[in-house]
Amino acid sequence: MIGGFPKRAESVWDKLRSAVFAFAVVSQLAVWVNASDQIPAPPQDHPIALVGGTIHTVSGPILPTGTVLFDGGKIIALGGRLDLPSGTEEIDIRGKHVYPGLIAAHSIIGLVEIEQIRSTRDAVEVGEIKPNVRAEVAFNPDSEILPVTRANGITLALSVPGGGAISGTSALMMLDGWTWEAMTLKAPVGLHVRWPRMHVRQSPFASSPEEQQKRWEKQIELIRAAFTEARSYLKAKEAEGLSGVPYHDSDLRWDAMIPVLKGEIPVMLHANDIRQIQAAVDWATEEGVKVVLVGGRDAWQVTDLLKEKDIAVIIDGVHTIPARRWEGYDTPFTNALKLYQAGVRFCISDGGGAANERNLPYHAATAAAYGLPKEEALKAVTLYPAQILGVADRVGSIEVGKDATLIVTDGDPLEITTHVEREFIQGRDIDLSSHHTQLYGKYQAKYQQLQ
Repeated sequence: MIGGFPKRAESVWDKLRSAVFAFAVVSQLAVWVNASDQIPAPPQDHPIALVGGTIHTVSGPILPTGTVLFDGGKIIALGGRLDLPSGTEEIDIRGKHVYPGLIAAHSIIGLVEIEQIRSTRDAVEVGEIKPNVRAEVAFNPDSEILPVTRANGITLALSVPGGGAISGTSALMMLDGWTWEAMTLKAPVGLHVRWPRMHVRQSPFASSPEEQQKRWEKQIELIRAAFTEARSYLKAKEAEGLSGVPYHDSDLRWDAMIPVLKGEIPVMLHANDIRQIQAAVDWATEEGVKVVLVGGRDAWQVTDLLKEKDIAVIIDGVHTIPARRWEGYDTPFTNALKLYQAGVRFCISDGGGAANERNLPYHAATAAAYGLPKEEALKAVTLYPAQILGVADRVGSIEVGKDATLIVTDGDPLEITTHVEREFIQGRDIDLSSHHTQLYGKYQAKYQQLQ
């Protein structure tokens, strides 16, 4: 007997752990081997025209039987019949539809590969106050999740660090490229602050109400202290050039917060419960920083506050369940509709995951099924996230001068039966194959052989 258990039981558990570890390692190797087969698209080196399809500009009118001409990664002309420059590759898309590439506004894509394998999870760093963490430098260009995601029309994703009270800065990444540097569209996008839950959990496994309150008060104090320290640091650095002012040692943490304090990037404030949202917005108002609310499960209850402060909301997933017993079953489905009716700026994400990021359009589709106008649902995963993330001058709609980040489909991208047939990211013709399509071809061949 060892520790009260027979030796045989201990041996069984050891074997089980070894088997699980071996399976995990084999799975990881398989993913890496498959990922190595994905070849990023080369830069656009000649004009391309998508001719004869229905162009959904999103920001303007729909153009039936229109043409989109792009070169050097930029849209250079848009309309009906266009005079095409010599050397233009014409792609006949009659009967098809062109949309701007979809944007996942909150994810951990590129930072997590296999949840069960610790070495492939790089979304969370240790510590509570770590504003200097940068998502883009940890982004994995060879992730097997990328081709699966972009195959469903998602061309850009905001990669977000996690953990702690101040998690670090996020980056908007293009889902194709050789390196993280080449895939970064914008970084930093925002500083992610996670406001603590401010309600007492009633559970036999929870600590006492007093201890829970002390815990969240301590986390709030850490956030306040970090911003106070960062402001003092900024003041000291700005004064270094003055006569008699000593040099102040650099601190990467406070350096990372300077763009926030100067209003160059927003605080991405993670909060869901109504008490969280109200307290977090009050704090942000005191600090005088720009704010984007991430999560916003109860945002529909505080629309007046969000409208007054002009705070945009990244709805963290529509496919979820009500938070409280008294709420209607459709409360998460109608959150976007209520924000739209109240005039609150918003966009829709799929819940901040990685492997299921490909389901983003169906979150918007569910919001549309529960009352959000269909045009608004499409904007909620294209133009609106581009506006909220500060890149609407480059992506989110089909306009002359913007990046040629487009998808060609055989129907509405919010419909689950629709296929994405072509995809371009900054004019680069993207390979839409993935591990999923490889498996489809493999087992299709198997059953053809059996006939």
